[in-house]
Amino acid sequence: MAIKNEYLKGVYEGLAARNPEQKEFLQAVEEVLTSLEPVVERRPDIVKHKIIDRIVEPERTILFRVCWTDDNGVVQVNRGYRVQFNSAIGPYKGGLRLHPSVNLSIMKFLGFEQIFKNALTGLPMGGGKGGSDFDPKGKSDGEIMCFCQSYMAELYRHIGADVDVPAGDIGTGAREIGYMFGMYRKIRNEYTGVLTGKKVGAGGSLARTEATGYGVCYFTNEMLKAAGDSFEGKTVVISGSGNVATYANQKATQLGGKVVAMSDSSGYIYDPNGIDYKIIKEIKEVKRARINTYLDYVPTATFTPGCSGIWTVKCDIALPCATQNEINLESAQALIANGVQYVVEGANMPCTLDATAAFQAAGIPFGPAKAANAGGVATSGLEMSQNSMRYNWTFEEVDAKLLQIMKDIYASAAKAAEEAGQPGNLVVGANVAGFLKVADAMIWQGYAF
Repeated sequence: MAIKNEYLKGVYEGLAARNPEQKEFLQAVEEVLTSLEPVVERRPDIVKHKIIDRIVEPERTILFRVCWTDDNGVVQVNRGYRVQFNSAIGPYKGGLRLHPSVNLSIMKFLGFEQIFKNALTGLPMGGGKGGSDFDPKGKSDGEIMCFCQSYMAELYRHIGADVDVPAGDIGTGAREIGYMFGMYRKIRNEYTGVLTGKKVGAGGSLARTEATGYGVCYFTNEMLKAAGDSFEGKTVVISGSGNVATYANQKATQLGGKVVAMSDSSGYIYDPNGIDYKIIKEIKEVKRARINTYLDYVPTATFTPGCSGIWTVKCDIALPCATQNEINLESAQALIANGVQYVVEGANMPCTLDATAAFQAAGIPFGPAKAANAGGVATSGLEMSQNSMRYNWTFEEVDAKLLQIMKDIYASAAKAAEEAGQPGNLVVGANVAGFLKVADAMIWQGYAF
C-alpha cells in the first residue's frame, strides 16, 4: 500500500477490514488518501475533526429490491442501490448506472469519486451514486419502462430537488430518465428538477448529452496548452462508443485531432483516416448495433475482437472513456512503448493504480477522471440551476459555461498540485483541491454530518 502517513494508513486499514470485498471502493479511497498526505501533515484540524474517518463512510446507503414483469409475463427481480455519500456542500448528485456489473463496491467507489468531482466544478453539489444490476441490453422499451417505474417506486422516497438529484450513467440515457421522471411526477404530483439529463423541452438542458465528452477535451486542451502544445495534428484513441466517447471524438476532431480507434465491449475499430463521430452516433443511438457495423459505412476500416487491444494502437493522446480499470499495467506499458504523449481519463477510474503510476513515472501528463470527466455533472448542475429559475440557456451559453468550468478545474488542480509540492501531478492536485473544499465545509458545520 502506498499510504505512509500513520493517521491515513489507520483509516484505510480500518476501512479495508470492514469492507474486504469492496476492491473498487478501496482502490478509489487509496488513491485519494495517498494524495492527501501533505494536506494532513499541514492541517492538524483535519485529524482533530476526524474528517477522513467521516468522509470515507457514506452518510446513507440504500439497498432495495426491484420487481418488474418482462414481456412474457414473468416476474424478474433485481437489486437497486442509492449511496448518498456526502452532502456537505449541496444536495447529493450523481448518476444511476444500469449494468450487470453493478454492486455495492462499485456504487461506493463512484459515489466517493463524485464527492470530489462535484466539488471541483465550483457548483453546490454533494456526492452520491446509484443504479441497479439490471441490464437494459436486449430488453424491449416496455420492459425497460416497467423496470424504471418499479425502480423509481422505491427511490422516490429518498430523493428530491433539494435532497438528492440523480442523473444518467452507463445504461441510463434520456429514455430511462424519462420513464423514471414520469413515475416520480405521478407519485409525487409535482414537476420538479429531481433528475437531470431530462429531455430538452421537458426541463432538460441543451449540451447535456455532449457535456462529458466535450469537457474531457476542454480539460485535455488546457493540459496541452500548459505544455505549449495543441490537439492539432495529434492522433487520438478513444475507448468506448457511448455519449462520452462519441462527443469526445467530435470535440477532439474540431480541435484539430484525428480519432483513429474506438471500441465497445465486443472489440475495437481502427480507421487511419479518422473515425466519423456521426456514424458512431447513428450505430449506437439509432441502430443500437455493435461497433463493427462501422465497416458497413467505411469498408476500409478494420475491426478487431477484444476491446482491451485498443491500447496497442499507436497514438499521441489516449482518452479511456469506457469503464473502470480498463487500462491495466500491461496496457499502460503498451501505450508508453508506442509513444503516447498524454493520457486523460474520460470514464470513472479507467486506469488501475499501477497503470497511473507507470504513466507518471514515464513523465506522461495524466488527467485524472475526477477532474477531466467532470463536464457531465457540471452541466447537470447547470440544468439544476435552469430548473430552479424556470429558464433555459442556449446551447452556446451552456457550452461557454462548461468551457469555463473545465478551465477552472484544470487551474485549481494545477495550483493545488504545486502547493502540495508536486507540480504537474494533477492526480494529487484534483484530490487535494476537491477534498479541501468539502473538508472545510464539514468542519464549519460541526459533527452532525
